[in-house]
Formats: sequence, C-alpha cells, structure tokens
Amino acid sequence: MISFSLEGKTALVTGANTGIGQAIAVGLGGAGAHVICAGRSSCNETVGMIDSAESLRLDFADPMAAREVFGGRIIDILVNNAGIIRRADSVEFGEADWDDVIDVNLKALFFTCQAFGKAVLAREGRGKIVNIASLLSFQGGIRVPSYTASKHGVAGLTKLLANEWAAQGINVNAIAPGYIATANTEALRNDPARNQAILDRIPAGRWGRPEDIAGTAVFLASPAADYIDGAIFNVDGGWLAR
Repeated sequence: MISFSLEGKTALVTGANTGIGQAIAVGLGGAGAHVICAGRSSCNETVGMIDSAESLRLDFADPMAAREVFGGRIIDILVNNAGIIRRADSVEFGEADWDDVIDVNLKALFFTCQAFGKAVLAREGRGKIVNIASLLSFQGGIRVPSYTASKHGVAGLTKLLANEWAAQGINVNAIAPGYIATANTEALRNDPARNQAILDRIPAGRWGRPEDIAGTAVFLASPAADYIDGAIFNVDGGWLAR
C-alpha cells in the first residue's frame, strides 16, 4: 500500500472548514500528509480531526489570495475545493452574482494553480493538483449560470495545465462530485420535488456524502496516480451513466 501513502508530504486544501473540503483534508491526513486547512472562516474543527494539520485563512473573494502561500515552504499537494454558488433564473441573474462566482470558482483556482506550479517548477520537484469540478462541468443544470460556466472552466483548465505540466512532474486532475449533501445543495434537498427527482436519477439511490469524495482525492494525490494527467473522475453514484 506504499503507493497510496502520503507520508512526508504537505497538502493545502482550500475550503477545508466544512463539507467536501473537510472530508478531503481528513482523508489526506489519514494517509499520512501534513495538511494545511485553508478557509475564509475558521478551520479549527477540521484541524482537530487530523493528527498533523494547521489552519490558514484564505478568502478567495480575492482571486489572488494564495499568491504568496507557496513561496516560503514546500507544498507537495494542492486541492482546489473552495467554491460558491448563486441561484436565480437566467433572465434575472445579476452581474454581481456572475462575477462573485467566477472569481472564486475559476479565477482564484487558476491563479492558485499558477502560484503552486511556479513553486514546484522552480525547485524542479513533483507536485499534485486535484481540482474540484462538478457534474455541471458536463451538464447545464438549472438556475446556476455562473456556477455552470465556472465548472466547465475548471474542467478545461485541468486539461490545459496537465498538457503544460505533466512532463515537468506536476499531475493535474479533477474530481467531479455528484449530488453531495453539503451546504451548497441544501436548497435542493429542502425542495421535496427536486430532492425526489434527483434521488430517482441516481443509480446508487442516495445523496453522496463528503467522505465519498475523500478516497478519490487521496488516490489522485498519491504516487499510485503518477501516470494520470488531465483526467476528471466522476464520483456521482452513477448519475452520468444513467
């Protein structure tokens, strides 16, 4: 199992204060990594769940928030999980809601990858990037235009960065979670008709849990995935296969 070990590695997980980010941080820590848990609010709860971890405040409302993070220490693994969502009919969707979501979900993700990539390439080391995409990297969704655009963009950037960096020792891949029970999907789960329609479409017959994403993240961050580049892993209970 040494191919799946993260002993001696340091990982930065954004949006690690709750939900999918928290589960990924705990999973990476369980595999042996020292985890930097980053969030715009306190990550103390997550840090308390991991043997070797620390907290870092990063608010990606500023897309350049992580530009200085990788300069002073070696970080081997980057998980770009931080994200927001805004819902409204497309005929009423506002510019501020468009810009806020694109800034956090796409612009910040690219410039965080850029800062990480510069640091890894400068030391001629190896690095792993795991981006959190979405089913809406492939589908259109309803009433979430900026979120859908951002997650299509995440899929594209994942492939582009893999093309540029794979031969230089940086693996860039993404996970596309299905319908996971988190704060971002609370509105859907609280709508009886939408909730049932979603459950009826999922072959696994249930909403996903944040922990369902963690194992795939650990795999992609590990030496076992050294020959995987530009892939987007669907972890969706079979949704896209339906």
